[in-house]
Amino acid sequence: MTQDYSHFPRHLVAVDCIIFGFDGENLKILLVQRNFEPKMGEWSLMGGFIGDEETSDEAAQRVLNTLTGLENIYLEQLNSYTRIDREPTARIISISYYALINIEKNIQINEKYSAKWFDLQDFPSLIFDHNEMVKDAVLRLRRRASTRPIGFELLPEKFTMKDLQNLYEAIFNEQFDKRNFISKINALDILVKTEGKDMTSSKKGSFLYRFDEAKYQKKLAEGFMFKI
Repeated sequence: MTQDYSHFPRHLVAVDCIIFGFDGENLKILLVQRNFEPKMGEWSLMGGFIGDEETSDEAAQRVLNTLTGLENIYLEQLNSYTRIDREPTARIISISYYALINIEKNIQINEKYSAKWFDLQDFPSLIFDHNEMVKDAVLRLRRRASTRPIGFELLPEKFTMKDLQNLYEAIFNEQFDKRNFISKINALDILVKTEGKDMTSSKKGSFLYRFDEAKYQKKLAEGFMFKI
């Protein structure tokens, strides 16, 4: 016998995306300016409802693609937010995701959403419980970045050691000793030193590196532990 669920409550389910980027100095968050009520004109995370034929992962990927034009973005489900009064218009349950974007990629921000990058240390107050979502996402990002090489998703393909240190300092909001940081990174043995140099920092220039994904996966299979 098929169970009849028609007498049970029905709720709307949405996804909200916390989108992080890195500009070489600061960790950024991409926000949109809401163009409808309630809270019209205020800043918000990018989100949308889950379609009838979508999983929440697929909905989050669609939302990100609609905003940025990008595909294959690093995306991780974060949490669910179910407070009864979290939105005034209806009972809406939100599943949050955080995404990591290399700002140097060919991002085509959809003008419809009036989106803007803000420094993570200085962004406007957000609608509903979106500030809580950002706080939760930052904590998750720090945990992941300390045990997985996800930080490389925020960097261009080739980067200097200074770029890498700047990134991790931005993620953890603290200063690292240069020698200790470089020593720790070299000990991981997952970077390839290229012949190229960044000549903008000094006359001698700084060597460019790239992350060796294949080497990392091989080391991981052998029991390697990534730790910053």
